[in-house]
Amino acid sequence: MASNAVVEFTDANFESEVLSADKPVVVDFWAEWCMPCRMLAPVIDELAAEYEGKAKIGKIDTDANREVTMKYQINAIPTVIVFKDGEVAKKFVGMTNKADLSAAINDAAG
Repeated sequence: MASNAVVEFTDANFESEVLSADKPVVVDFWAEWCMPCRMLAPVIDELAAEYEGKAKIGKIDTDANREVTMKYQINAIPTVIVFKDGEVAKKFVGMTNKADLSAAINDAAG
């Protein structure tokens, strides 16, 4: 992961890092072999830097973390979910742009 602001989520820390968070959380469901996921990575890094302190931005490897992947019915990657108060506020399946992600974070923070 390129940015230090990007959090690595796992099955083990998902509840404490995402569901119990006191600010919006953006979770990028990805896998090493997924080319569109790699294309989205710089956008996730930029958002993590821009929203540091205001929202938590992170990634979860779908191959290594099957429990969370199945719970949120991730059938295609990349999938990005914005959580607010432990609930899904917005879900993006496939490639998405920075503007749409920013708008979803701002809505969740608002």
